[in-house]
Amino acid sequence: MKLSRYEQETVVNYNAGEQNATLYTRDKAVMRKLDTLAADFPDTYKLTGQDEVSKTYSFPKLYVSYRKPRAVSTEQRERARQMMIANNRAKKD
Repeated sequence: MKLSRYEQETVVNYNAGEQNATLYTRDKAVMRKLDTLAADFPDTYKLTGQDEVSKTYSFPKLYVSYRKPRAVSTEQRERARQMMIANNRAKKD
């Protein structure tokens, strides 16, 4: 079944009283990532349910994280740009 981009949702659910979070997704990219984690770390990430278009996973809620945006100075940006130019030249030679 083909889902629209809007229908490809991911929902993370957890509360203060439990140690685990539940993740429900209809997004194939998220499913691939979680399937890999479940295969590599079966004691931590568990596939708890699935149907034709969605999967549900369980994992410790401490693995849900919130990050602040990365601040990159103009100087750092220019250094990264110069490194990319040098790497591209090295690949061509």
